[in-house]
Amino acid sequence: MKINAEITEMMMERFGHDNLIALATLDGDIPSVRTVNAYYEDGSFYVVTHALSGKMQQIEKNPKVAVCGDWFTARGIGESMGHILRRENTALADKLRNAFAAWYDNGHTNEADPHTIILRIRLTEGVLFHHGKRYDITF
Repeated sequence: MKINAEITEMMMERFGHDNLIALATLDGDIPSVRTVNAYYEDGSFYVVTHALSGKMQQIEKNPKVAVCGDWFTARGIGESMGHILRRENTALADKLRNAFAAWYDNGHTNEADPHTIILRIRLTEGVLFHHGKRYDITF
């Protein structure tokens, strides 16, 4: 099923705020998974991270990723949107600061660091369970 208004509403209700999701990447042929704070909007999850982290090094070599959380699993493409303070990222960065307000300014995030970036996980296909119904989604 192609994503539609009903599924978009379900995804925003469930993930349009700070969420912990599992993010899986590949290091060669070895899978790695970690929990990240993510915000969902328009078919993508967004994560504030460090450009030199293991996950970003792995995504640079192989952008295919998978995510899982709260009765949702998906595959997608990971891509750096660059420094969080890039002019092109202004509106999104404001949304992320708001979504992650509970922890964003506690010393964990350093926007002055040029390696503080936004990771976009552009979803391609997924499975969402909602009130006992399964939705196979193409994004």
